[in-house]
Amino acid sequence: MFEFKKELGSSAIKWMVTGLLMLSLIIPQLGCMSSDEIWEEDGNLGIEKTGFYLDTVCKITIYGVNPKSDLGEELAKLDDSDRKQRVQQVITDAFLECDRYEKMLSKTISSSEISKINNGAGQPVAVSDVSRQVIKKGIEYGELSQGVFDITIGKASSMWDFHDIDENHEAEGEIPDEEALAEAIRHVDYKKVKISGEQVELTDPEMEMDLGGIAKGYIADRLTEYLEEQGVISAVISLGGNIVVLGSRTESLLYDPPEGSGGDGDFRIGIADPHSETGGLLGTFSCTDKAIVTSGTYERYVMKDGVKYHHILDVETGYPVETDVDSVTIIAEKGSSCDADGLSTICLTLGMEKGLDLIRSMDGVEAVFVDKEGNIEISSHKLELEL
Repeated sequence: MFEFKKELGSSAIKWMVTGLLMLSLIIPQLGCMSSDEIWEEDGNLGIEKTGFYLDTVCKITIYGVNPKSDLGEELAKLDDSDRKQRVQQVITDAFLECDRYEKMLSKTISSSEISKINNGAGQPVAVSDVSRQVIKKGIEYGELSQGVFDITIGKASSMWDFHDIDENHEAEGEIPDEEALAEAIRHVDYKKVKISGEQVELTDPEMEMDLGGIAKGYIADRLTEYLEEQGVISAVISLGGNIVVLGSRTESLLYDPPEGSGGDGDFRIGIADPHSETGGLLGTFSCTDKAIVTSGTYERYVMKDGVKYHHILDVETGYPVETDVDSVTIIAEKGSSCDADGLSTICLTLGMEKGLDLIRSMDGVEAVFVDKEGNIEISSHKLELEL
């Protein structure tokens, strides 16, 4: 958890799913558990697989394995074809972990632990340590942000459908009714979430939790740990707008790529331009062992009667929050994706000035803000963004 150096002024709240953050050296592929082997003789470009989890396209690419690990010693005995299959199995197992966590933490899966809490009519519900950890993290960010981040936004967020749209993002259904949203907002208060031992209780029976603002970051951190436990020393995990860079590309897979082959050096990450209609990049930066999370108003939204409604909701109205920022990208240390997830949502809600003040009051985190006019602000000179 990052530590605040000064108090954060309160403001209206949010809700988040993802903003688009792209890897400049990895192009996402659609599909469920499809695979694409990238392994050229002139350089280690990695072995990757994609899948659809957490309501987004996810991709894991492995570049390096510790030769002294059990996996590394196993790979050393295999030929190229079997080696690729074995590394792909590691990725498949990581995706199974992703699926397991999603089935615990998603409010839209009826059998999940979060759904059981939401349907508990205010009664205590016993849940796993995983769910309690994420809920506690949500409460911490509710406190640190003085309510700007609130995991009990679920009743309001469930009234919005950002999937039932046509190719122009036009809403097929109706926009939620103002009075209905106002009633839902009456039941938003993270302070009414109580944790006692293994049990979680919503003291307001009408309240609903939605962990979408931090669950993906939490899962990214757990997948990073899983890969490291397997002996992976160089990889990229991409869960939509949540990226984790593990190690660097200099840590090749059992062999050294030829000089100049493109198989060496830090990873270069591209931040999407929120105003580009063709998926252009705003800029790139180099990094190793980082967690990168983007929240934005430009990827998940609906249009209705000429009005754009993005997915980040105001706690006071239930409608999309008014902000002068179109995207915020948080760059933190590896293992801090959950924190970066929450911070990206908070900063987008606060807007440019207060968001920058918040990030600059914290250690170990940087941010890139893009406002509605396309102006770019970077939290400090420590982050070198090549535009």
